[in-house]
Amino acid sequence: MSSRCGRIEPGLEHDFSRVLAMIEDAPSIAICGHTSPDGDALGSVLGLGLALEARYPDKRVALLLADNGQVPRIYRFMAGSGRIVPAATLTADPALFIAVDCPVLERLADGADVLRRSGAVACFDHHPAREEFAEVSIRRVSAAATAVLIEEFLRWAHIPYSGEVATCLLCGLVTDTGRFQYQNADPAAFACAARLVDAGAEPSRVALEVYQSQRLAYLKLESLVMSRIHTVAGGRVAYSYAYASDLTEYGVTSDECDGLVDVVRSVLGVDVCLFVKETECCHKVRGNLRSKCDLDVSGVAAHFGGGGHAAAAGFTYEGSIVETLSDALPMLCELVGEDAGDLHIEL
Repeated sequence: MSSRCGRIEPGLEHDFSRVLAMIEDAPSIAICGHTSPDGDALGSVLGLGLALEARYPDKRVALLLADNGQVPRIYRFMAGSGRIVPAATLTADPALFIAVDCPVLERLADGADVLRRSGAVACFDHHPAREEFAEVSIRRVSAAATAVLIEEFLRWAHIPYSGEVATCLLCGLVTDTGRFQYQNADPAAFACAARLVDAGAEPSRVALEVYQSQRLAYLKLESLVMSRIHTVAGGRVAYSYAYASDLTEYGVTSDECDGLVDVVRSVLGVDVCLFVKETECCHKVRGNLRSKCDLDVSGVAAHFGGGGHAAAAGFTYEGSIVETLSDALPMLCELVGEDAGDLHIEL
């Protein structure tokens, strides 16, 4: 059996059974994604949480943010987004904690404290993991998004889901495939999208809210980032950057900046790219890596304590933007097979 045909891979069925038993045995469930959540993390939290609430109305389901913040503006259109609360505010000890889209305990941030107080732990994820932190992990690194695994689980368990749930899961799939432009947009991703749309998902709503409703302030910051794009390694590596002061000057929040790496990725002839931005924390930089070919950027991210996929990865660097670029760009030059000996970083 193959998930490409809408069926469940045989290797997953045993783990699906174990997770379903954990859900059915738990009177209270907490669901949490990774810190600085993207569309897949939030769509998976909401999609799974709302579907379980509808199927098991007697269970208490808490929808959590790993950080002490708010759901990013572009994702607030999803049903139930107003119900998501910071994990730090949850005082209960859930019978079951479900992590979604998170390969390591550290990326759960405040959610890790809730996990430690929980009776049992399960995980749905499509990232490679150094080691498992859950009793049962539904992990398939070939899946285009965690939302794909959630949809497969709900279908296997015969848990019906509404059009609103389908839209949440479609948001996760659309954003993690870059609107089906990334290399992970495989037949299984399109088959899943078709099932979600058939169930009532609204692709036009996802496109409008996530990609076509940017604030003017963000677009001005985007133009600044575009003006700072430089290439090295014979044009095969591109990079750009944003200072914390830029975000302050333009009135843009850090969670609005997820799409800026794709501006850098769009340069003709580029194989891999890097976008870095200063965080509000003193002397910390967040780096986002992308690959447009079969080159694997996750190793560069892992070198700095980060992680991700072959074509999309990220890391946090203790230092300045100049220091980040000085350390990371030579590795990217080496990755594309170019000499970094005469590398000149332009700012």
